[in-house]
Amino acid sequence: MTLAFLLTSLIVVATPGTGALYTVATGLAHGTRASVLASAGCTLGIVPAMLAAVTGLAAILHSSAIAFQTVKWAGVAYLLYLAWVTWRDDSELVADAGDSVRPSPWRITWTAVAVNVLNPKLTIFFFAFLPQFVDPARPPVGQMLSLSAVFMAMTFVVFALYGAFAAGVRAHVIRRPRVVTWMRRTFAATYVALAARMAVTSR
Repeated sequence: MTLAFLLTSLIVVATPGTGALYTVATGLAHGTRASVLASAGCTLGIVPAMLAAVTGLAAILHSSAIAFQTVKWAGVAYLLYLAWVTWRDDSELVADAGDSVRPSPWRITWTAVAVNVLNPKLTIFFFAFLPQFVDPARPPVGQMLSLSAVFMAMTFVVFALYGAFAAGVRAHVIRRPRVVTWMRRTFAATYVALAARMAVTSR
């Protein structure tokens, strides 16, 4: 494992995307514990892309327009759904919210999983990214699994830090209803922008 792999992975993970956005939004809305669950869900959402890259399914997505378009439009639809739910959410943020007003751990986790699973670019990324750091003189499967594990661990740590920061400023945000409204609309608009970017991307 090279320093180049670690630095490149850190840059990729730290660059704000759909998963990071969802984690931050969850941290702001529901606190640190929920943001950690979102981080874990986003990390688990990497597993299908990793397995696809290792087994060669990514090659099918790369060569089959129908397969790629199917996954892509499912992802677009899901992002638009998140935007709609976020825009319509007018519930009050409460620092010590009870279980009755916050989503269940399973819902937070699996929503985060779906955010990454329904992103075909993640599969293509793994297919193009991992082989660059594989030693051709050694069995490739073990190397790709090891590199993927490091990438996933890095994703969890960085996303958890994003979520913890968001949860840390939550107390200051919830005292300003207009800020909460602006925040939710900003997240909703960002989900729409991400959906639009995914929709216009051919590969």
